[in-house]
Amino acid sequence: MTTTFDVLIGLTLVVAVADWIAVGTDRRRAEYVLKPLTMVVLIGAALAADPVSSGAARGWMVAGLLCSLAGDVFLMLEDHFVEGLASFLVGHVAYVVGLWNLGVDLPRFAVGVVVVAVLMAVIGAPIVSGARRQDPRLAVPVDAYITVISLMVASAVGTGIWIAVLGAALFYVSDGVIGLTRFVRDFPQSRLVVMTTYHLGQIGLVLALV
Repeated sequence: MTTTFDVLIGLTLVVAVADWIAVGTDRRRAEYVLKPLTMVVLIGAALAADPVSSGAARGWMVAGLLCSLAGDVFLMLEDHFVEGLASFLVGHVAYVVGLWNLGVDLPRFAVGVVVVAVLMAVIGAPIVSGARRQDPRLAVPVDAYITVISLMVASAVGTGIWIAVLGAALFYVSDGVIGLTRFVRDFPQSRLVVMTTYHLGQIGLVLALV
């Protein structure tokens, strides 16, 4: 039987695809509507998740989504990168707590920590170095952000829920591309890669609730 959750997840995908098209065709006005709208609908889906099966995790995931929505709005504005970064950082803390409420197996979590430690060395280090060259004041907040999102990925691995792992990994890819294009070097269609992996990552985390 189709539930409200299923309908809202489907609607989220429809709005997200529309946003990807707007990004790919560089229609900024449409992006300003579709990007936050995608998150609004996804928040509705998370709220519609079964409170019995999702437990306390649902509230924390909704908090993370709200912070992500705030981060999206900040990043669409001029000169609000730090505010956007802070919003997403707090959001990832909420995701970490939510994932632990879903149940984290410590051996799996340890494997996740090893994986993200390698990723931090390969991807995170160049980003932090680039941020330091661009503006030394950004080095600490960027480093802190990479650490927190890495903890989120490790926590997702610890749950053993494949859709949570996939969602967290896609979110990591999205933020990694943002960091590389902003502080290292840009590449064609980077914004499209960022948005597709970001939306699919967020959807994956919400699907972990059911």
